[in-house]
Amino acid sequence: QVQLVESGGGLVQPGGSLRLSCAASGFSLDDYAIGWFRQAPGKEREGISCITSKDNTYYIDSIKGRFTISRDKAQNTVYLQMNGLKVEDTAVYYCATRRGSGCRIIPGWYAYWGQGTQVAVSS
Repeated sequence: QVQLVESGGGLVQPGGSLRLSCAASGFSLDDYAIGWFRQAPGKEREGISCITSKDNTYYIDSIKGRFTISRDKAQNTVYLQMNGLKVEDTAVYYCATRRGSGCRIIPGWYAYWGQGTQVAVSS
């Protein structure tokens, strides 16, 4: 059974850091793309970053230089290191996956989703 489980969310002050994890079970992430998405209250789900099966990465402009996506094949986990957090980063963060080359930050492109983890940035 394909399953993704996010963890690592929490409450942090502006300028702080969090590392989100997206752990896969039931399959190997080696041949899969992973996307990170977030959804703030009252807003649509937004794609923010993705990593291909060959570890090429993509970021939207608002997180470039602050967030880093990475893959640990031994742990079958993808991470999103978030530094310099801002109030506007507050959202539920989701990871999603799909087998194949390339990656997208379009929700409909992905086949499997995690349950989400809450990130709150507040002073």
